[in-house]
Amino acid sequence: MLYWVIRGLLLPFFLVYFRLRRIGREHIPASGPVLLAANHRSFLDPFVIGMMLRRPVYYMAKRELFEKRLQGRLLNALGAFPVDRGAGDARALDAARAILERGDCVVVFPEGTRVRPGPLGEPKRGIGRLALETRVPVVPIAVLGTEDVRRGWRIRPRRVHVRAGRPLSFPSDGTSSPALAGAVTERIWACVSLQWEWLGGVPAPRDCRARTPTRQARRRRAHSISSSHGSTRAA
Repeated sequence: MLYWVIRGLLLPFFLVYFRLRRIGREHIPASGPVLLAANHRSFLDPFVIGMMLRRPVYYMAKRELFEKRLQGRLLNALGAFPVDRGAGDARALDAARAILERGDCVVVFPEGTRVRPGPLGEPKRGIGRLALETRVPVVPIAVLGTEDVRRGWRIRPRRVHVRAGRPLSFPSDGTSSPALAGAVTERIWACVSLQWEWLGGVPAPRDCRARTPTRQARRRRAHSISSSHGSTRAA
């Protein structure tokens, strides 16, 4: 109930104050389990992404935010669950799996923390592992403009854009290896980067775009798997 009340209050505010532009909402399934993979620039990102759907979203938030009891309860009510950043948090992944198993939507920020300003950061392979082990579609999403909204405690009027690409599906037997999870993560992140650059985000430096032999091998492996099953769709 609290989620829907706050969403109802924030949506008109975002549309007017931030001139929020939502693109590609039709690509997000209206029902059933789905992973939303997005870049992360601001504490506002989960709320902005939530404006793309007419269904509740659940998302990982750093464990430190839950240390204050009342704040933790509020975050829980808004769909957040804790994760230890910089570590493979098995409990957070189990929580995400449980949410997906009951048919809900989970937002994951593969960068693991807020990255600003400049180009996107490097993703962690947890999103690839989740995609393979849960076998749910993954929607790549880019958010642009939220990094300029906050200055201290002041929330400034800045234009915010969010764009979703077509969902990606990765055939799997429900298991994953580090190499395969890394390859799937790179595939997902390439689609997030595509949405980001389409919105006008700063592209990665040319030298960072060059593929190493290891990355080439991973992408070939991911492509061969998806092609053999004919299930992966590009954004």
